[in-house]
Amino acid sequence: MATPDQISADARSRGRHPIAGPVSTLILLFARAVTAVRAIWSPDGPPSRQHVYFANHSSHGDFILIWTVLPPRERRRTRPVAGAEYWLKSRLTRFVGRDVFNAVLIERQPETRSDDPVARMAGTLDEGASLILFPEGTRNQTDDPLLPFKSGLYHLAKLRPDVELVPVWISNLNRVMPKGEFVPIPLICTVTFGQPLRVCADEPKQDFLDRARAALLSLSPHTDTAA
Repeated sequence: MATPDQISADARSRGRHPIAGPVSTLILLFARAVTAVRAIWSPDGPPSRQHVYFANHSSHGDFILIWTVLPPRERRRTRPVAGAEYWLKSRLTRFVGRDVFNAVLIERQPETRSDDPVARMAGTLDEGASLILFPEGTRNQTDDPLLPFKSGLYHLAKLRPDVELVPVWISNLNRVMPKGEFVPIPLICTVTFGQPLRVCADEPKQDFLDRARAALLSLSPHTDTAA
């Protein structure tokens, strides 16, 4: 019987563009060179099992930094959840999002959706993948440290309660690539991983989202949990 890692690897390689692998390696090396990114792990250390990573979101490159610092085995099975309207808008973004990173592409507008995004994410977990998602739902271009969380993280946690949810705070990437700029500014970035959490059996939706948001905010070097 195939292991979850083998199932995820098979699903990722099926129909993949032949140059997707080399391109992913180039992106990884470029991200490390420009950002000097380093991981700050929780006391549990680097992940050794399937997780859902949920992070703050200020740049289209956020998931790349998380993906870059993961151990190779976890990186191979980790898929970002991303907006279809952005990643399918051109041949280049389609290739990077779909072929290189094997992203789970979600239609954000309810009126145009052909399937349930939470069910798709749950199905992807069932294939053995880990996920990177952004519960704010869109990039944060405000002065607030985090936008309010959408309900998808809660519903996914309820559907797959055995999968741990790991808060991840990304620092400085929005300063590496400021809005409207095309040339990155070299700057050290950090990716901080918090302690895993799960939804409690009878936990109300808003209580869980507030708890998850506080766990994520607690990892920021510039804010406190009261923000």
